[in-house]
Amino acid sequence: MKKYFMLFFGLLASLPVMSQVDFLIENHSKKVTIPFKLINNLVFIPIKVNGIELNFLLDSGVEETILFSMEDKQEVSFKNVEKIKLKGLGSEEEIEGLKSANNILETHGLKSNSQLVYIILDQSFNLSSHIGIPVNGIIGYKFFRNNIVEINYQKKRLVVHANNEETRKRLQKKFKTIPITIERSKPYIYTTAIVDTTKIPAKLLIDVGNSDAFWIFENDKIKLPKKNFPDFLGKGFSGDIEGHRAKIDNFLIDDFNFKKPIVSFPDSSSIKNVKMVPDRIGSVGGEVLKRFTVVLDYADKKLYLKKNNKFSDPFSYNKSGITIQHNGLQWVQETVHLETVKVATSIEESGYNEKRDGNFRYKFSLKPIYEIVNIRKNSAAEKCGLQKGDIIVSINNNVPYKYSLQQINALLKSEEDIWINLEVERNSLILKFRFKLEDEL
Repeated sequence: MKKYFMLFFGLLASLPVMSQVDFLIENHSKKVTIPFKLINNLVFIPIKVNGIELNFLLDSGVEETILFSMEDKQEVSFKNVEKIKLKGLGSEEEIEGLKSANNILETHGLKSNSQLVYIILDQSFNLSSHIGIPVNGIIGYKFFRNNIVEINYQKKRLVVHANNEETRKRLQKKFKTIPITIERSKPYIYTTAIVDTTKIPAKLLIDVGNSDAFWIFENDKIKLPKKNFPDFLGKGFSGDIEGHRAKIDNFLIDDFNFKKPIVSFPDSSSIKNVKMVPDRIGSVGGEVLKRFTVVLDYADKKLYLKKNNKFSDPFSYNKSGITIQHNGLQWVQETVHLETVKVATSIEESGYNEKRDGNFRYKFSLKPIYEIVNIRKNSAAEKCGLQKGDIIVSINNNVPYKYSLQQINALLKSEEDIWINLEVERNSLILKFRFKLEDEL
């Protein structure tokens, strides 16, 4: 949860390729603007699928369009459906899915009339609980390949430009232009890692769907630094992704220098299904990309970068060692102040039981339940006695549902060595714990 929650997906099965109609800008406009939600360095956009609006993770690390968590979206209809098998990051086996052709996808004046989509049937594959908002799919190459896509992380908007030289000339005046390659429908960039003062060429996937800064696969030249700790890195199609985190001296992208970045090193078992392009050693993700306005031009094989005011922010990580996610909802009674007092008392809405007494109203509403789903070994949280499965009752003496999941994760990534007080429910008992955020790097 990137957080933390770093998500890095790859659709890595041998999937059949069909002729597709690209996303095109309607009404001959020069560009369209799409607002997005930025959560844990990840970009989420609304897209209608056959007329029904769904939330998609924008991910340059996937080729195909993928749907999941469709149990609440039964009204979406699909045609030409057949069963398939999917593989990806994670240590478990392939999972079952469906393939559906001739779907209409559209958003804010951008439309594709004949999209192929893949549907994951396993309902346990659910990003919503990790992100804190409903997430129904992932979209990648088909969104990027025919247009020039600008991601403005500060203004939280996508600007999809028409694919023409006029746009490119305008971008070249304002942005740093960096060549990239497009291999197996994904963008790659050549960078330089500096480890113990040694410069090492590094070919990386540009991965908008990975919330980390950098992922590195160990090889003969790049080894896991001695100062590191094991951690849960995220979730892929085939299960959890485990690995280690460490700092290296520098990472260079062209003349942009990132000092002491936190690098994730996934375990070999978690990347066993990855079909590597030649010379690739890892990925660059949202923790770096959010420091720029980013423009991806697949057709001309260019990346345009312009620094924003987040560029010099320190790199951070979850210092608590706990991974938290939503685990259902609960009815909570809240007290609301009234400016005027009504005489009548009634049940006004289905799902709400309101009663007025003096200048207050008591309202029952649904609030998220937060659960600890992973604890890092030897972390501050483990040392104080917290356990996987604990339900959070309070955070620093505040009820947890007052916070969004992103706000909780931001607190656990604090740069300061602050104390965290947690009350949790375990086996019907309320237990109290206190620990200090500790920098393990």
